Amino acid sequence: MRTIRTILSGAAGGDRLTGEEALILLSAKGRDIFEVCTAADRLREEKVGPVVTYVRNQNIHITNICKNLCGFCAFGRRATDEGAFCDDREALQEKVRQALKNRVTEICLLSGVHPDFGADRYATILSVVREIAPAVHIHAFSPDEVSHAAARSGLTTREVLELLKSAGLGSLQGTAAEILVDSVREVICPSKVSTAEWVRIIREAHALGIFSTATIMYGTCETPADRVAHLSILRDIQDETGGFSELVPLSFLHQNTRLYREGLAPAGATGREDLLLIAVARLFLDNFQNIQVPWGKVGLKLGQLALQSGANDLAGTMFSDDVSVSAGGSGADYLDPADMERICRDIGRELRQRLTDYTLV
Repeated sequence: MRTIRTILSGAAGGDRLTGEEALILLSAKGRDIFEVCTAADRLREEKVGPVVTYVRNQNIHITNICKNLCGFCAFGRRATDEGAFCDDREALQEKVRQALKNRVTEICLLSGVHPDFGADRYATILSVVREIAPAVHIHAFSPDEVSHAAARSGLTTREVLELLKSAGLGSLQGTAAEILVDSVREVICPSKVSTAEWVRIIREAHALGIFSTATIMYGTCETPADRVAHLSILRDIQDETGGFSELVPLSFLHQNTRLYREGLAPAGATGREDLLLIAVARLFLDNFQNIQVPWGKVGLKLGQLALQSGANDLAGTMFSDDVSVSAGGSGADYLDPADMERICRDIGRELRQRLTDYTLV
């Protein structure tokens, strides 16, 4: 039987980890946890060097009205629910102007999947943003939104992606992935696209020259084997397309969610699981350059340790993250670059601002 030490030795020598080996590493306990994290940190240094990056971005929430109402989400509302909102053109324009005042290089459109939005509505949203902020990169929409827009508009998903690209889409969000195991999706997000549909749309986007992030939301009812299955899918896509810019780990925030209230999910991942997910991702995803620290999910102190466990990017300033805050993530809405600088300097690393495609500013 392979031991953690022999697996790490093979990875250091350039061996590609198997799913079984990744599962063994995710199960590390005691001092073995730090062995795995140290190996991942060494690989990070070899692969991307000592620099820690971040993007100056802002989330814009256009609506919280959503067709999905997933059990892990406390943000989504029905149109008739108290607190439901959907911005009109003027409200969106004002949010974009505020983003420009914050000197952002990226705007991230992060909203519910409105049941009435079709392809033309999504294209109009992009056009409004592009009109006011022509030089800002627009990172927007998930494969689930692309699928929904196609169904509403009588188009193929490829046609929707082509329309969005022509309207100003810079990169696609790799969200709505959660865990790419259908038996898990049936519990946590039954109204979202299937694993196969998510994969197909991501491949279409990459084929059209639209790069995307890759995400994994862990800590609900999935098993460590499910996490490995998810990472395996991402690695296979990256082998084929090379279109993922980074991995974004999303640790489940449980406090205000239906999944947790109904006993269908635990109180999120533990600190051990958070660090090992990032470390194993660095070791397993040998075709990924960048792994983010989900500081809004795990906090700044554990996030600093994640930078010593294989991660190399502090994501973005965000300025607002109503999705995380609604779920119970206090302090998840803004991280001052001065605070990023402080934790990086404390571990002997240099902080650099980047653009969405990881070009350094």
